[in-house]
Amino acid sequence: MTPRRFDLIAFDWDGTLFDSTAIIARCIQAAVRDVGGKEPTLEAASYVIGMGLMQALAHAAPDVPQALYPRLGDRYRHHYFAIQHEINLFEGVLPLLADLKGRGHLLTVATGKSRRGLDEALATSALAGVFDASRTADQTAGKPDPLMLRELMAEFDVPAERSLMVGDTTHDLQMALSAGCASVAVSYGAHDHQAFEALSPLYIAHSVRQLHDWLLEQG
Repeated sequence: MTPRRFDLIAFDWDGTLFDSTAIIARCIQAAVRDVGGKEPTLEAASYVIGMGLMQALAHAAPDVPQALYPRLGDRYRHHYFAIQHEINLFEGVLPLLADLKGRGHLLTVATGKSRRGLDEALATSALAGVFDASRTADQTAGKPDPLMLRELMAEFDVPAERSLMVGDTTHDLQMALSAGCASVAVSYGAHDHQAFEALSPLYIAHSVRQLHDWLLEQG
């Protein structure tokens, strides 16, 4: 086994660990329709995944007036919570996390989800207790601001050079870059992998199996 390169690994949630990209995009579209806005394309709705909820909705629906943002957020949550039970972990995620845990890594989550949303997902996905800490967009600054990563590093006194961010969007990679951390991208989530190269990830994994192998060999 190679020496451990990173002490702390921060994972994005949706599109990285959870196969939720398509459902989130459809819920964004439905919420915008509900308040009379112009429905965003699937590509546009997928692009904002990973941002804080209201930041994402405002970006996806620029024609919706700010006065309707509270209703827009409520309608998104209505649609999402009605079908969140249909969302599953990507195949291979549990063995990946178990192997990393066994190797002594600190495992954390840095997500654009709300605290409530993440806690409910953890409670229903057999992941309770797996992660050492987490940050959500309503607790701290949303992506791509680096604050949530900096808070996680500070919590465990781990320097940036010993920390790694794993995510499926340019928001994740930009956050890592701004925090001074290395990153690994996955191409099976919300963003086209061709946009990743400019943000200098160490590796782009095209499957959970590839991510697993790389992290165990290099992480």
